[in-house]
This record gives sequence, structure tokens and C-alpha cells, in this order.
Amino acid sequence: MESHTGGPAEEETDAQPTPTEPVTRTLISREEIDRRIAELARRIDEDYAGVDELVLVGILKGAFIFLADLSRALKIPRRIEFMALSSYRDGAVSGDVRLIMDLRTSIRDKHVMIVEDIVDSGYTLRYLIDALEAREPASLECCALVLKREALKVELDVRYIGFEIPDVWVVGYGLDYDEQLRTLGEIAAFDPPESEANDPTTE
Repeated sequence: MESHTGGPAEEETDAQPTPTEPVTRTLISREEIDRRIAELARRIDEDYAGVDELVLVGILKGAFIFLADLSRALKIPRRIEFMALSSYRDGAVSGDVRLIMDLRTSIRDKHVMIVEDIVDSGYTLRYLIDALEAREPASLECCALVLKREALKVELDVRYIGFEIPDVWVVGYGLDYDEQLRTLGEIAAFDPPESEANDPTTE
């Protein structure tokens, strides 16, 4: 850390551990992510060959890196939209979800793909599917970077899955802990503070 005057700052004896310290191990390397995105893009290109346009709906904030890389890898005509939702921690049992940013345009009669960073309990994705199906798209599919199958609490059909991972807390490549560690180039396991380690999630 540098001082604002350009010289070295005094050592802080009571500094708290930085968010990067508890990262335990790499689960998925950047090379593995790049290879898998290329595979997903080829499959999507094949499945949507001949379609006028595919609307990719990225779910903020976590999916922005995955969506950017996936959309660049695709060759079919595509358009990008975003949605943002808020999940209440104390409502995890019932999966309470609140829409805080909606699509800018209609998706009626459009081919739509929801692009998510992570699916664990499945509450958020279930909410999105129900909400978007009511808008009468021509088709609606889901693509998730990572899936925690053993953590699912609702039935979901995720057609395109990057990786299935164990039920551990993960960060990096868009995934965050308290808005930290989101820009790590890999996906890494993370040990959250003990007070939050067993809190349910509504993703």
C-alpha cells in the first residue's frame, strides 16, 4: 500500500485479512473454462442454426463475464439483454426473489436463452423461467456456467451446463463473495466466515 504522498505507508498492525486470503484451491482453471465455452458455443450454433436471432439474457451481476465470452464465441445472430434480481437471504426457504432490472424489449416470438453464472438451489432460475415463459417467447432455454446438482431444491431443466461442481462456495470468473473476488480468472473454492458458511442461498 502506498501513501498519497508517494512514499511507503505505515504498516497497519490491526489490518483485517483480505478477501483473497481464504481462497482454498482452484476448481476450474481458465484454460478449462475457455475450452468449455468453445464447446458450448459450437453446440448452441448447431442447435440454433437457421434461427433469425437468439436473445441472450444475462443475469447480473454474476453472469457478465461468462456472457461476454460466450457471446463472442458464437457465430449465429444474437442479441444481448440483461436482467437483475435480488434474493432475500431470510427468504431462502421459500425462494423469495425480487426483480430489480427488467428487459428493455419484448421477447414475444423470440428465441431466448437465459445465461446464468451459477445454479444451486434453483430458486432464482425457476423464477426467471416462469416470468419469461409468461411473455410467450418462441423458445426458452437456460445456459449455466456452473451447476450444483446436489444443492437443487426445485426441478429444473438446464440444457447447457458448463460444469457440475460439488456443493461448495465458489468465487471467480464473475462469481463473488460480498462483491469481492469476482474478477479472478479461474473458479476457486472459498471458505466463507463460519457464521455464513451454512447460510442457504437462493441462486
